[in-house]
Amino acid sequence: MGAAATDDILDALRARLKNYPDADPRATLREVLLEIVDPHLDRDLNLAAPGSGAYEPIVVVGVNGVGKTTSVGKIARVLVAEGRTVVLGAADTFRAAAADQARDLGARVGVPVVRSEIDGADPASVAFDAAARARDDAADVVLIDTAGRLQNKAGLMDQVGKIIRVSSKVAAPVEVLLVLDATTGQNGMTQAKVFAEVAPITGIVLTKMDGTAKGGIVVAVQRELGVPVKAHRAWRRCR
Repeated sequence: MGAAATDDILDALRARLKNYPDADPRATLREVLLEIVDPHLDRDLNLAAPGSGAYEPIVVVGVNGVGKTTSVGKIARVLVAEGRTVVLGAADTFRAAAADQARDLGARVGVPVVRSEIDGADPASVAFDAAARARDDAADVVLIDTAGRLQNKAGLMDQVGKIIRVSSKVAAPVEVLLVLDATTGQNGMTQAKVFAEVAPITGIVLTKMDGTAKGGIVVAVQRELGVPVKAHRAWRRCR
């Protein structure tokens, strides 16, 4: 959870146990944790009703290897199951076979995939083309997958902002989801801060929760950025 979040939790726990010395410490700790995570935060995707044809973009960002493309496929599957039409934009033009992976995921759930056949093509251009395709097809949602980038690479981070600006010429993103690997610990907090500087992050997708990770980064991210975790593990909604 990080030192700062832990200090807040301990201060709140001490205060409550001082006021209510007969209270169960474990139950009191649970109450404190729930208040910090705030179960009342809106964790739904900010989307119009199925069949709206609103071509609303969702941009998915994060560092290398956290599971962005897989998460995009799972999000697409859920949206299709809810009755929405989806276009997938394969704007990861740098990783070998990334567009092929997006194509295969799109085929599994029956959604068209907009991609470039040229390795290293401008990802913002692909994002624009995907948004335009969604508009022309009157699709409900366009999901834009982006290349992984280390948070200390300024040029690549600036590219995230460019993708959002260019795709906004068709429609402004309704969600910018940051994918975090639950096993990375407090480095996830660093990632969240840097990505929030270049993109209007609206939610977190927490991956790899099916291992030993407990997801304490959730507390740190929500405490620092006020951004809710909207899904975890195999795209399980956090409602």
